[in-house]
Amino acid sequence: MASPSKRSVHSSLIQLERDIHDCAKCPRLIKWCTKVAKDKRAAYVDDDYWGKPIAGFGDPLARILVVGLAPGAHGANRTGRVFTGDRSGEWLFRSMHKAGLANQPQSHARGDGLQLKGAWVTVAVRCAPPQNKPTPIEKKRCAPYLARELEALQGVRVVVCLGAIALQSVCDLLEISPRPKFAHGAVVKTKTVTIVCSYHPSQQNTFTGKLTEKMLDSVFAKAVRLSR
Repeated sequence: MASPSKRSVHSSLIQLERDIHDCAKCPRLIKWCTKVAKDKRAAYVDDDYWGKPIAGFGDPLARILVVGLAPGAHGANRTGRVFTGDRSGEWLFRSMHKAGLANQPQSHARGDGLQLKGAWVTVAVRCAPPQNKPTPIEKKRCAPYLARELEALQGVRVVVCLGAIALQSVCDLLEISPRPKFAHGAVVKTKTVTIVCSYHPSQQNTFTGKLTEKMLDSVFAKAVRLSR
């Protein structure tokens, strides 16, 4: 079977992006994103918040798919791009840059020049949830978007799951049963892709030392090796 052209993949992803941006399946999350965008954090009072569902981004011919939990309330929900404008993104793209998957280590805003090579970054839940805790039904409603994303990104060989919820979402999507236990650095082989697990680069993990730069760098070095 011929591999998909970059143009055809790009077209599928553009339509998916439109559908995600227009999504209103979860009233609680839409209300929360809108409220955060209106109230704002003092440090970003002059910013125009995105305040709606967010699509993934990266290289349409990616071999590595990175899946996080959800947009940050004052990160992606503000900037309109996943893992952009917060400390989680600083950690993630610094590590991806070291692995040769990003052209720069910074991710401050859309249009800041960040480009990914061989990688695509996305989230399991498309709206910023209160207390970073989406409900089971909200996760279920979002699942088809991740399915469409993976279907469009036919070159993906490795999926990096940032946290247990990302692993759960990917395992549900791939119908992996029994679901493997989450552990940092764990590798799960499936018929179609290899899953690599990592603690999420949230402040809760990075401030406490549960996740270090070396640990995260090791995960992406492993992902690159397995994607070849």
